Amino acid sequence: MTGQGQERAQAHAAFIRENTEVVSPPLVPELRIHMATEVTPLWLATEAEMARVNLPPPYWAFAWPGGQALARHVLDNPGIVRGRTVLDFAAGSGMLGIACVLAGAGRVIAAEIDPIAVSAIALNAAINDVTIEVVSTDLVGDPLDGVDLVLCGDVCYERPMADRVISWLRPLAADRTVLLGDPGRAYLPDSGLELLARHAVPTPLDLEDRTVRDTAVWRLLPNQRAG
Repeated sequence: MTGQGQERAQAHAAFIRENTEVVSPPLVPELRIHMATEVTPLWLATEAEMARVNLPPPYWAFAWPGGQALARHVLDNPGIVRGRTVLDFAAGSGMLGIACVLAGAGRVIAAEIDPIAVSAIALNAAINDVTIEVVSTDLVGDPLDGVDLVLCGDVCYERPMADRVISWLRPLAADRTVLLGDPGRAYLPDSGLELLARHAVPTPLDLEDRTVRDTAVWRLLPNQRAG
C-alpha cells in the first residue's frame, strides 16, 4: 500500500471508530463488530447526506439479516466450512467471513469494493483475532479458481445487482457450494434454490420496517437443475 493509500485507510478507520459502536449482532453473539446503533451518527445518516460528503451508503455498518442468518448457519454447522477456502462476497462488515474463520475455515477471502468497508473488515477481524484476506476488485465474472464455497448475504435487494450476481454464480454452483442468505428480498430467484434453514433475525424497526425478519439460507443450484 502506498503512503497515500495508508493515509486513506487510516482516515477510514478513524471515521469508523468515531461513528460506530463495537457490539455483537443479535443472532451471532459469538463475535463483535463495528456497527451503527441508535446512539451513533450513522444510524440517522441518509444516502443524500453521505453523498454530500462524498461517501458511499454505509451498508457495512449494519448486520443485515441475510448475513446474520448465514453466519448463524455456519457456526451451527461448522462442517460446511471446515478446512475449505471460502469467499464472502459483498462482505460489508466482514461479519460472515469472521464467522467462517471461527467455524474452522481453512482460508477466508472477503470481496468488497467499498474502501470504507475494506477498513471495517480489517478492524472487525482484529477485534475477533482472526485473519481474513480482502479483495477490493469486482469479482463478478471471475471463475473463482480455488474457492470451494461462496457465501452471499442480502445481494438480491436490487434487480441489476441480483441479476448480475446470480447469472455469474449459477454456473459456478456446478462444482462448488454457493449459499445465499435472504430475508425475502424482491429479486431473489423464484426457482433453482434449495432451502437449507430458516432463522428469525431481530432487526431494527428503522432499518427493516419490522422487528424480526424471517430469513432463509438457500443453496443456489446450477443451471441444469434450475427451473
